Amino acid sequence: MRLTFLGTGTSSGVPTLGCNCEVCQSNDVRDKRLRASVFLEVNDKNILIDCGPDFREQALYHGIDKIDAILLTHKHIDHIGGINDLRSLGNQTLYLDEQTERAVKQMYDYCFVENPYPGVPSLELKRIDYNPFTICDGEVEVIPIRVMHGQMEIMGYRIGDFAYITDVSRLSNDAEYDKLKDLEVVVIGCLRMKEHHSHQNFDEAMEMAKRIGAKQTFFTHMCHHIGLHSDIEDMTPENINFAFDNLAIGFE
Repeated sequence: MRLTFLGTGTSSGVPTLGCNCEVCQSNDVRDKRLRASVFLEVNDKNILIDCGPDFREQALYHGIDKIDAILLTHKHIDHIGGINDLRSLGNQTLYLDEQTERAVKQMYDYCFVENPYPGVPSLELKRIDYNPFTICDGEVEVIPIRVMHGQMEIMGYRIGDFAYITDVSRLSNDAEYDKLKDLEVVVIGCLRMKEHHSHQNFDEAMEMAKRIGAKQTFFTHMCHHIGLHSDIEDMTPENINFAFDNLAIGFE
């Protein structure tokens, strides 16, 4: 299994428009954060988790020309705003919950009319709930994780010994932690150092990481208030790290 961080930023990205803070002015490439998304290669299958407004740039940089399945975590624009750019990659299957399905159909209504305009994305929407399901012609099992993003319930995902939990303020209940046992790698949202009403801050992300106890934890979905990467990279133990754009790791 190979994991590539296409983006590790929050909805505004880093640098943030109109900001002259030291993070937004940094020349360190690790402080340049596109909107959060990951690309997972499982055997010969390519799985995209979230498709934000930076997807075109991300796909060009990494040479992504084939996607076998797309998992969407929730309906916010920074997670679904790049779907139109899928049009050149052929038929695409998107797995999403009911509220995300409504948002995609509303935003990309021209894809779902009776006679769509030639060249629009060819999308098959498969609605999911919190029951396990398979993708890639049944070859890959996915276990949904019930995640709270403030007051909104969204999706996290476990695939094999990997799990992805972005935009999280907390997990819905203790039973969700049972789904996250014995992980090799977990990716957790960590917006900034100070508290936030719908995202974990650093202390909360650290607490969740320790409770899950994966062999390796990476934080993602960070804003410029997280601080310079060079300042924060030593704040965590060896098995917990701040991810950065284009970081790629391989694991069993």
